[in-house]
Amino acid sequence: VTVVFATHGLLPHEMGIGSEPGLVLTPPGTASAEDDGLLTASEAAALSLSAKWVVLSACNTATPGVEAGASGESLSSLARSFLYAGSGNLLASHWRVADDATAALIVETLSNDGATPARALAAAMEAVRTGKHPDGSVVGGWKPHWAHPASWAPFTLVTNRDR
Repeated sequence: VTVVFATHGLLPHEMGIGSEPGLVLTPPGTASAEDDGLLTASEAAALSLSAKWVVLSACNTATPGVEAGASGESLSSLARSFLYAGSGNLLASHWRVADDATAALIVETLSNDGATPARALAAAMEAVRTGKHPDGSVVGGWKPHWAHPASWAPFTLVTNRDR
């Protein structure tokens, strides 16, 4: 099972949401305490997932937050919460991401089922950077600006497994 959140990530205190980060979801017709269109880190941690992959295809999802006591941490509470919830492998971003290059990177990563998650991400980064697959075929929609690290390097892999 793969769970992909392709949305906007909010840092703590961004847009007045409070002291924890979150993911912006589609708001319901009528908001409630249970469904307000925002998935916060604490709500994500309370989920019960058995996903091989959780992809946080949103800006700043791995960026160390400014939550109380978070200084010096290498992973945000938002990303960490999905590990607590049961994600086997997590892709999260360190900075703002470009939609086109990110879409290509995620598709390339997840389409490499036979590889370990680390090798799948490394191969995807190489394909997005160069515009070519290992067999020499062209990555669909490739643009020259994808060669810049801003396009292929924002994501980090965090695993909950011993391999």
